[in-house]
Formats: sequence, C-alpha cells, structure tokens
Amino acid sequence: MPEYDPIAELRRRLQTLEPLELEIRDDSAAHAGHAGAAGGGHYCVRLVSPRFAGLSRVQRHRLVFAAAGDLMQKGIHALAVTALAPGE
Repeated sequence: MPEYDPIAELRRRLQTLEPLELEIRDDSAAHAGHAGAAGGGHYCVRLVSPRFAGLSRVQRHRLVFAAAGDLMQKGIHALAVTALAPGE
C-alpha cells in the first residue's frame, strides 16, 4: 500500500480551483515540538487562479479550505494560504 502523501493529496484537491500556478511547501520542521502539531503537518500554499478574480481575501481562503476539505482534520495541522488572481 502506498504511503499517504498529504502534499500530493492537497495538490490533487486544489486542481479544482484551476490554478495557473501552485506551490506547496512543507514547513513542518519549523514547528517541531509544537504542542498542537502532533498528527498533522504545517504547509504553505501559494496559488494563482482566475477563480479568485474579484473575490476578497476571505472568500479566496474559503475556497482553498473548502477544496482541502477533510485534510484539515487528518493530514494538515496548519495551512498558510496566499491566494492570488492572475496579474496580482
């Protein structure tokens, strides 16, 4: 059975937002020993999508977290999001 890869799964789920650019960085090592970090990693996402045009930062983040879905409960402890429309 293949090992669970939260980055690959997050990348797959974020494809629903039709990204022109997508970067996912694992920042878990910077949070080693953090009491709440057990059981999930810390990740940074930078995403450029035309779907974000005309949306507020809160609306963009809601779309990203909705796409991540249950990963926030089972594979990701923290997700820092930079969500941009093309040209920003």
